[in-house]
Amino acid sequence: MIGQIERAVYSQICSHDGIKAREIAVNVGADRSEVNRVLYGSPFMKELCYRDDDFRWHGLIRQTRPHTGLRDFCGYCSLVKQFLELSEDEWMESLMEGCRSIGRNLNDTRGLFHSFRDCRQTMIGLFQDIEGVSCGEWEIAFEVRINRGRYIRIYTDVLVVTEDRVFSLEFKMKDRVVQKELQQAAKYTEYLEVIFGSDYDVIPALVLTRAEDLYCYRQLEGTTAEEPVCSGDMLFNLFNEYLQFFPDE
Repeated sequence: MIGQIERAVYSQICSHDGIKAREIAVNVGADRSEVNRVLYGSPFMKELCYRDDDFRWHGLIRQTRPHTGLRDFCGYCSLVKQFLELSEDEWMESLMEGCRSIGRNLNDTRGLFHSFRDCRQTMIGLFQDIEGVSCGEWEIAFEVRINRGRYIRIYTDVLVVTEDRVFSLEFKMKDRVVQKELQQAAKYTEYLEVIFGSDYDVIPALVLTRAEDLYCYRQLEGTTAEEPVCSGDMLFNLFNEYLQFFPDE
């Protein structure tokens, strides 16, 4: 469980262009020693922040719009309007280059490239379904791999970042729900909540691109929590439920 002080300290670092420990302590209303304990002990600070020679702390992923630094952890990352301007081949070339840059394994023996294209086509379908909605300034990231050290691991197929929501989408080219894949989709939610800060709600979902007309919630095994599951053709229902751009749907 990630504590509130850790979240607050991380947010202060990632929403400033360099900030000192004493300033962080004042801003979060905490004792300096408690802040120092977080700065030098938290995995988030060790792996996703750094201190410069002037003792100012910086975050590798900024809590700004767009989220500067996020691109360095993705195969592909851009505003939605830029994504929609690319042909499939242009997007694929950019994705492959980005994957190589972040060390993503591109072994295609199990149809990886086909799954990339399938994922892209599903997202294109979503934006066609919500044509007329002002979504060009949203951010979209494919093959997110936030993994710099021993503790912080965030692996997500697609992130869509709106004004106040982060949709974390796990794609499977299947037509039925598998519990471990449902859990995989939800696994990184708490970490993403820290990365993006308190201004965002994080919504994990499992997207089954071989299913049709599917939109439901399934319970995570061993918990009372439920997670949305949808087919690719019903992905717009997920976004509509949380963003309410089609309130009568």
